[in-house]
Amino acid sequence: MARTIGSDGEKTEIAIRKAAASLMARHGYEAMSMRRLADEVGVQAAALYRYFPTKEELLFTLMREHMEALVAAWEAQRPAGGDPTARLAAFVENHIAFHIARRHSTHVSNMELRSLSPERLTVILKLRTAYEKELRAILREGAESGAFAVDDAGLTAMALIQMLTGVIVWFRPGERLSAAEVTQNYLSMTMRLVGATMREGGSACTRTR
Repeated sequence: MARTIGSDGEKTEIAIRKAAASLMARHGYEAMSMRRLADEVGVQAAALYRYFPTKEELLFTLMREHMEALVAAWEAQRPAGGDPTARLAAFVENHIAFHIARRHSTHVSNMELRSLSPERLTVILKLRTAYEKELRAILREGAESGAFAVDDAGLTAMALIQMLTGVIVWFRPGERLSAAEVTQNYLSMTMRLVGATMREGGSACTRTR
């Protein structure tokens, strides 16, 4: 059994969430038992229920916190003004950085929606929709201003979200590309997808003529 975290409730809860995200990402929600989680954290199984009354409550907490943190990260990084291309570049950079840093919680958030009750699923989907609405707004503004060539902002937003989040499937630190190089490549692909092109030396771009 792993070493007991200690009596500090906050530290123990953080350890539970971290271990649960790792186990769920590696083995799946259904395969992760609360007893196995307790062994991973180093506490008695009964102690877990003081923090999370049910396994689904734990899953819901992980998914809600993931989405709330993603929304907050974007709000902190969103350019105060600027043209749509600068905001799109900032969105791409923030999205990739956030998900690379949270590989396990991203995997759980994407793969375990099916395990939530309808009420809890609705909460998570509303958070996802609010976040994706930010990207759709950028794409619409870019199309209206002539900066982007986008026929369907909603469809393009879905394609971009899937492409950008998919980085976690294959990216590993220390391999051929650094996180910065991956981000730059994905920025270029994003701008080509919306009919724009990157300016040399920066993330701003202009519409392809």
